[in-house]
Order: sequence, then structure tokens, then C-alpha cells
Amino acid sequence: MAAPVMEAVEAIESHLHPTPSWELADHPLPSGREEVWRFSPLRAMRGLLADGGPTGENLEWVTDLPAGVSFDPISLAEARELAVEAPIDRVSALAAANASYAARLTVPAGLELTDPIVVNGAGIAGSSVAEHLVITVGAYAKATIVLRYTGTATLADKTDLIVGDGAQVNFVSIQDWDAEAVHGGHHSVLVGRDAQVRTVTVSLGGKVVRLAETAKFAGPGGSLEQFGLYFVDAGQHIEHRLFVDHNAPHTHSNVDYRGALQGEGARAVWIGDVLIRKVAEKISTYESNKNLVLTDGCRADSVPNLEIETGEIEGAGHSSTTGRFDDEQLFYLRSRGIPEAEARRLVVRGFFADIVRRIGVPEVEEHMMAAVERELSVTMGAYA
Repeated sequence: MAAPVMEAVEAIESHLHPTPSWELADHPLPSGREEVWRFSPLRAMRGLLADGGPTGENLEWVTDLPAGVSFDPISLAEARELAVEAPIDRVSALAAANASYAARLTVPAGLELTDPIVVNGAGIAGSSVAEHLVITVGAYAKATIVLRYTGTATLADKTDLIVGDGAQVNFVSIQDWDAEAVHGGHHSVLVGRDAQVRTVTVSLGGKVVRLAETAKFAGPGGSLEQFGLYFVDAGQHIEHRLFVDHNAPHTHSNVDYRGALQGEGARAVWIGDVLIRKVAEKISTYESNKNLVLTDGCRADSVPNLEIETGEIEGAGHSSTTGRFDDEQLFYLRSRGIPEAEARRLVVRGFFADIVRRIGVPEVEEHMMAAVERELSVTMGAYA
């Protein structure tokens, strides 16, 4: 069951935060001049934005579920009742409206899992897919959930993660698409009272990946950590838009997203925003984005924001960096006899390793580092 959000908190209305709505009419076709769409490649995303939009066709789901965990189809009406919030953009509104059915992953209250929950969604070339996935984790449960997308599809998705009071959740979302996939979505997180939630978002494949990730708190004491990793190749667009709403006192959040870019036309966009409301006293928050540019012809847009409505906080800050290799690190490694190409590999591995180790599933961590190595093999020869 979803924990109710504090009703005294008013809705947000601004150019940075579209008003959530289930009605498609409230999410008109973007022109590209809107603040929330100005970085996005609308032409490449037209299959996700047109009036017909993605159809009710579903991904092929394969699950590895520990005992006590269920994954079941539910009606779209049930999904709306459980959802953290309504869609915040046209893509997720089409996903919620056009899905033939929704799916619910349920972790019962008090269940403590040692094995990860693994859910794989595979697309088929040429498919146009609308999905609404609801994940509910009961009070005081402990779980690691891995959601991985593979294959090729045009996917519009809405994913809601509702975490009960006192629960501990590690949620890993991996966009491991083939080269021609287009994926747009809205992932919402509700952090229960005194709950501890960690999300890790990995975007490696696809022609276009654009994810809006929003989070709020159901009561005081909640802690949220959001980590991200992306590797952008020539002609690829990967965009992450994060919003953390501190709508309760004594809450904590930390955001750390890191990306590398290589190849002509590689484009990364990261928009981070934290809202600290008047009621959110004694909170702490920090958001960080780092981009490592490996070749010429790349572009990284990084825009951190803070909106603070009370001075009674423990701390708030943000940082953003975009640049090439650290010359001091390279000099240190080369002075110890390491060839330049291998030194550059080591720098990139170290850049990502701190994020990868937070996934918490050894097999997935190994797969991610192997994927980084494959990406590096595209450009490292140029440095030999």
C-alpha cells in the first residue's frame, strides 16, 4: 500500500516543475522552447510524443523472484491508485494512458531479502511500447531490486517506487539497450518515514534515453541517495532530469551522477533540482554531476538547481564539472611507468568505480565494468 504524502504540502507550479496530471490534454506536444524540453531531441523522439504515441504493446518480462515476492498484472486504474504521483510529461502520460495493462512488483512488509530481485524487460525491433510499472515495498522490508531494459524498442514508461516506513531499498535501473532504441520515462520515488532508499540509474545504450526522476518523502526521517552512470557515444543522446522534493523535516538526500562522452555528436544532459520547502527544517542535501569528455565533438549540459524556502536546514549544496582527463592523475600514473593509453583507462575506471560499487549486486557490477571497458575500446586506440 502506498503511504500518503503529507497533505499540508501544496502542489508545485513553475516552469521547472510541470504540474502532474493523468490527462493527456495537460501535456501538449512540446515545441522545444519549453524549459523542460529545450535540451531534448524532439525529432528523434517523435515516436514517443505523437498523438497516437506508443501502443499498448508490452515488453517481454523475465523475472527472478525470491520467495515471498510477486510480479502480477494489474489494471490501469489500480496503478493510478498506487502511483506516487501523476505523470509530469507527455511521454509518461502516454505510457500510463496507452498501456494495455500495468504490472505490480510487491515486496511484503517485514520481508528481508538477501538475494536480489531481478526484472528484465526486453524489447523487439520495431516495437512501440507503453508500460506502467508499480513497485511497492512494505514497511521494514529490506530488498535490492534490479530493473534492466535490453533489446530494441520505442518505449514510454512510467515507474513508481513506493517504499514503506522503516524499509531499506536498493533500486537499480539499467538502460542497456541496443543502438537504435528510444526510451523516455518518468520514475517516481516515495520514501517512507525513517526509510533508507538508494537508487542507481545506469544508461549505456540506446539512440535516445530521456528519464525524468522525481522523489518525495512520506514523513520525517527518510534518507535518499541517488547515483547515476552514463556513457555516451557518437550520435547518442542521454538525458537525466532529477527533482528531489524535501517536503518533510529531518530528511536527507544525496545525488551523484557521472558520465563520460566520446565521438562526434555525443550529447549528455543532466538537470538536477532540489526543493526545500518551508516545512522541511533540519534537512541536509547535496547534488553533484561530473562529466568526462574523452574526444572532440561532444557536448555535456549540466544544470544544478537549489530552491530553498527555509533557513532552518543543516546543509545544502551542489556542484557540476565538465572537462577532460585530470593532467595530474595522468602524470602520476605515467611517472610510474604506466603507458598513456592504460593510464587513461585507469582514470576512467576509477571515475566510474565509485558509482558501480554501490549497485550491490556483484554480477551486475561486473557486467557494468565490462560494459565500460567495451566503451573505452572505441577510443583508447587513439591515445596509443
